[in-house]
Amino acid sequence: MKLLRLILADDHALLLDAFKHLLHADYDVVGTAMNGQELVTSAIQLKPDIIIADVAMPIQNGLDAVGRVRKLLPQTKIIILTAIEDPDLAERALSSGVSGYLLKSSASAELFDALRAVSAGRQYVTRSIVKKLEEVAASGRKLRSSGRELSPRQRQVLQLLAEGRTMKEAAAALGLTPRTVAFHKYQVMHLFQLKSTADLVQFAINEQLISNRRQPCQL
Repeated sequence: MKLLRLILADDHALLLDAFKHLLHADYDVVGTAMNGQELVTSAIQLKPDIIIADVAMPIQNGLDAVGRVRKLLPQTKIIILTAIEDPDLAERALSSGVSGYLLKSSASAELFDALRAVSAGRQYVTRSIVKKLEEVAASGRKLRSSGRELSPRQRQVLQLLAEGRTMKEAAAALGLTPRTVAFHKYQVMHLFQLKSTADLVQFAINEQLISNRRQPCQL
């Protein structure tokens, strides 16, 4: 029987090695990625059956990366595996078409349950997230929405700058001019009333573009 082909994406090499060791007997791990751009490139080249991806990855976050993959490879199933226990993020991920949402605190057996479910065409969401979504629904609270969505380019620029890249470095990474990067930066700051670099970084954290464990440099 042909094994399902997986790509694993996480910015921690130790976790990637652990996941490969855990899964290798039952699945064919054809590739790994440590940032969102690597994930998109690897997915296009390798065309996996399933991608398991973290959210908080450098250069391009996992959720934006798998959004691109879904447009290019609609048959590829996506499982988000993250430390972020946030119903707003889970709802956004599920609404974008991912097939599974797991927490890194989940038991390893649950990852295999999720893989079996999504390979059979079902959705799998870890119980603690389902409970949080039910609590939000019961309370009548709306999931977080600014009402003004960032464009894909704004998200890319914001993430790179919040990670500590200079405008010149961000421009080189995106194939833009520094002037264009500056335009997007100040447009975001104006739209969302951000007054400082600290505000910009916190906004990127709130948007789940970077995790608060990262220590960005001066913009």
